[in-house]
Amino acid sequence: MSTGNKQEIVIREGSIAEVLSLRLAIPEFEKPFGDEVYAERLKGKNYLILVAESAGKLVAFKVGYALDDQVFFSWMSGVLPAFRRNGIANILADVQDNWARKSGFSKLLFKARNKYASMIQFGLKRGFLIVDLVKAPEPEESRVIMEKLL
Repeated sequence: MSTGNKQEIVIREGSIAEVLSLRLAIPEFEKPFGDEVYAERLKGKNYLILVAESAGKLVAFKVGYALDDQVFFSWMSGVLPAFRRNGIANILADVQDNWARKSGFSKLLFKARNKYASMIQFGLKRGFLIVDLVKAPEPEESRVIMEKLL
C-alpha cells in the first residue's frame, strides 16, 4: 500500500513490547496502560496483536481478544499522528476482521470514548452499530459501545 509518504506499509502480527513502544507516541493515550495490563487482558485468551510498519519503523497497532467463543473485542489501537489519513487504520481493521471471521467469531465489539468522535465515525463507516452507552460523570468520558456482525 502507498501512503502520502510514498512508503509501503507492512502489516504483521506483533508483540506486546512493540505495542508498548508505540502507545507512548500516540497523544490520545493520556494514561497508557503498562505491560502488566496488556498481559492480564490477553492471558489465557485467543488474541491478535497487529502492527504496521513503514520503512521498517512501527507506525500503528491494533490489539483485540476473545470475550467468548463468538465475540471478539477490538480493544486498543492507534496510529502515529504523522501516518494518519493514509488508510492504515482501515487496513489493520480489515486484517483483524478477516482473522476474527476465519477464527470462528460471529461478532466484533469495540468501545470509544465520547470525546473521540473520529473513532465513533470510524466504527460507523466500518458497519458497526451503537448498541450501548456507559455513562461517566463527565459526558466526554462516557463510552460508546459498538458492535458488528461478521
